[in-house]
Amino acid sequence: MHIAITGAAGFLGQRLVKHLVDLGELEGRAILRLTLIDQVEPPALDAGEIEVVSRALDITTSGELDGVLAERPDVIFHLAAVVSSAAEADLDLGMKVNFDATRSLLEGCRRHGLAETRLVMASSVAAYGGELPDVLDDMTAVQPQTSYGTQKAMCELLINDYSRRGLIDGRVLRLPTIVIRPGRPNAAASSFASSILREPLNGEEAICPVPLDQELFVMSPTRVVEALILAAELPGEAMGAFRALMLPGITVSVAQMLDTLRDVAGEEAVSRVRHEPDERIRPLVASWPARFETGRADRLGFQRDANFREIVEAYLAERA
Repeated sequence: MHIAITGAAGFLGQRLVKHLVDLGELEGRAILRLTLIDQVEPPALDAGEIEVVSRALDITTSGELDGVLAERPDVIFHLAAVVSSAAEADLDLGMKVNFDATRSLLEGCRRHGLAETRLVMASSVAAYGGELPDVLDDMTAVQPQTSYGTQKAMCELLINDYSRRGLIDGRVLRLPTIVIRPGRPNAAASSFASSILREPLNGEEAICPVPLDQELFVMSPTRVVEALILAAELPGEAMGAFRALMLPGITVSVAQMLDTLRDVAGEEAVSRVRHEPDERIRPLVASWPARFETGRADRLGFQRDANFREIVEAYLAERA
């Protein structure tokens, strides 16, 4: 089996690659080759008998992926994206990376006749927005309130249509906010959700830009990677005609997140969090819904974290 991954140098991409190498197979078929794609060459790794090819490609350039697609990958994980705040600050950049590159990828699959290739795209809870019911589900109308969410929603529709036409076998996962991410804060509006835990646990200060009662729909990195792999293994008919689904996260407020930090690391850790409202970040985060009915994902076998403490303790275990 040949698997290609865009955005392979990113946090999620690297975790996915490691997990695939550890598994060694997908859907009972041995993984023979991994093609890792990003704007910078993804880092090398020891993959045993799996051939790993790293390529630095600008996927926003038409035809840039033709060489990879000509090799007819069995699965494509499409993770490349410009994050939320950056897409909001620069409309042209967001459209180029988040939408145009996805359309170019789909057209490339069409040209190369990759009707059997399974394309798994990472979408976002940001596809929702506007006036919403208290609890949402997969079929709640998407009314994104950010350019990032709009770009993701447009890609979802394209993948639905290309799948309907039999041009690709697509599936789209709407990701909750992922916590706890390693590294440093980035331009994503959701970056604070990791930094208000990660930095205090590392003995550093962090800034919380949103109110304590702000709720988030969250999922651990491990569960997200497991979901990506399960999505690639599911037959298209299991997904049905509508190829997008919301992953089963858990709802937690910022106050509850800090209470968990206090339980795990003590009051001193919580005291390292400074509360500084940011009117660039607050409305973006406030537009994301936090409560979902995810029965469809549950029935398909996608797993949720048991509780928020489990997420924090998993991060600490990985860091040890």
